[in-house]
Amino acid sequence: MRENPEFEGYYTRLYGDRWEGLKKSLLAGSPGVDFEAGLARPYRLNYASVLAARSLRLPEKGLVLDACAAPGGKSLIIAAALGPGAALLANEFSRERRRRLEAVLDAHLREETRRRVRVSGFDAAALGGKKSEQGRFQALLLDAPCSSEAHVLEKEAALAAWTAARPRFLARRQWALLSSAFLLLAPGGSLVYATCALTEEENDGVVRRLLEKYGPQVLPDEPDFSEGEKTAWGRIILPDKNGGLGPMYVARFRKAAFQSR
Repeated sequence: MRENPEFEGYYTRLYGDRWEGLKKSLLAGSPGVDFEAGLARPYRLNYASVLAARSLRLPEKGLVLDACAAPGGKSLIIAAALGPGAALLANEFSRERRRRLEAVLDAHLREETRRRVRVSGFDAAALGGKKSEQGRFQALLLDAPCSSEAHVLEKEAALAAWTAARPRFLARRQWALLSSAFLLLAPGGSLVYATCALTEEENDGVVRRLLEKYGPQVLPDEPDFSEGEKTAWGRIILPDKNGGLGPMYVARFRKAAFQSR
């Protein structure tokens, strides 16, 4: 595998002596699990993704949003655990990825559950700006597009094209998505922000902006799994120290039941 000196230098600065072992574990790939609880047929995914999806506190009734849902594994987990009066909107902006999402939902959900899941294709970063949509969802998962260093390492062209501008650009997009998600969330609702990025800039850095902007309306609600390492606002599961699980960053919040003036 060819190396990109800028990429190597960037992640060595972030992780120091740990980087070589972490990179090796990323290249080794993750051990998948066949998730089957409540499904018509199992779906294989990294167990860290199961932990992220299960972190969302689901309501007994109302509407749940998976804002960036493709390829669909986390949507399956949420759909299978929906309360009796709840429904799921699985959203994916990319038309091509949305087709894959629909195929996954059709293949793995039981018929009665599939009827409670709709698929949409709006830009989740823009929807929060519409007054009519604000406060619409009782729970919201934002598994945001991110640097996905594991995939960069797998693809020589992606690694060659990588520059330090990539995480900065993605952090701006993630912030647009997260700030919009918070507006879409109903007071008292649960919000999970997740990425498979390694950078603080795309993880706690984005969450910090949410706390700075919305202050006491954002109530931290630490994920209740023990895997991974605690960060300022969540947990990060890295494969070098978790038997190949991850990478996965998860931060969970509640929206205060009051609205600040």
